[in-house]
Amino acid sequence: MTRVVFLLVPGVHLLDLAGPAQVFSSAADLVNGYALSYVGDADTVLSHQGVPLGASRELPSLSVDDLVFVPGWRSPKIVGTGHLSERALAWLRAHYDGGGTVASVCAGADALGRAGLLEGRRCTTHHELQEELARRYPAAHVVRDVLFVEDNRVVTSAGIASGIDLALHLVAVRHGPAVAAAIARTMVIYARRNGDDQQDSVLMRHRSHINETVHRIQDVIESRLAERLSLSELAIHAGCSERTVTRLFGRATGMTPLKYQQALRVERAEHLIGQGATVEMAARNVGFEDARMLRRLRSR
Repeated sequence: MTRVVFLLVPGVHLLDLAGPAQVFSSAADLVNGYALSYVGDADTVLSHQGVPLGASRELPSLSVDDLVFVPGWRSPKIVGTGHLSERALAWLRAHYDGGGTVASVCAGADALGRAGLLEGRRCTTHHELQEELARRYPAAHVVRDVLFVEDNRVVTSAGIASGIDLALHLVAVRHGPAVAAAIARTMVIYARRNGDDQQDSVLMRHRSHINETVHRIQDVIESRLAERLSLSELAIHAGCSERTVTRLFGRATGMTPLKYQQALRVERAEHLIGQGATVEMAARNVGFEDARMLRRLRSR
């Protein structure tokens, strides 16, 4: 059981909290194994929108598989806002030191900074707070104008709706793109994943259509990413002819099913390489027979 614990700060923005919480709640429905909880320095934390939120003052002991989220709060300026006790900040730091992952939305990055988790790391926050965050933590490298940044188990996002993107990314890393895409469709949003050099993903670019037949084909490709899938097999799943698969898929996505699978494989391989895998290991993991094809596709 993976615990997702939200550390609530006075003035918390509801969407900063509710977006990621909905993603992991939906993940629990699809793959089980997730439990959500909410902690803070008081039994009741008042959101910026005026909704009182219940929280536990007991800070739980966590495992390396658990996640801690710090949603953002109302903060035209970071200084003087987002009060958290030293006890809460020490708990946040201890979870990271024990091998766990910590994440923030919007101004929540400042809480990670106060816990000493931004030093020497790439991070981001809401565009209105980026310059102040950089001044407050000069040893951090604040990346401007991206949705989120992941650096060695410290994940920070730009704010508000980007917390959903961050949560979908973490689900995709743990369970694969098909599960993340299914959650995004359940939430009636685009599946979205951001790397260091691009703001949208293959899922984002090619899942924005409304053709359910093509969605079913994409579901098969994403859930069996590393397998060889023939056009005839995809046609069986789609309930139509191979010619119709090619025509509908091209019209909805602008590419063939094979090109789509290759693009997903390269994107997944890029993530694995960014996490320390060799090109050879990444190629095998995503279904390439050897690293030569992956190198050719990456060079394009």
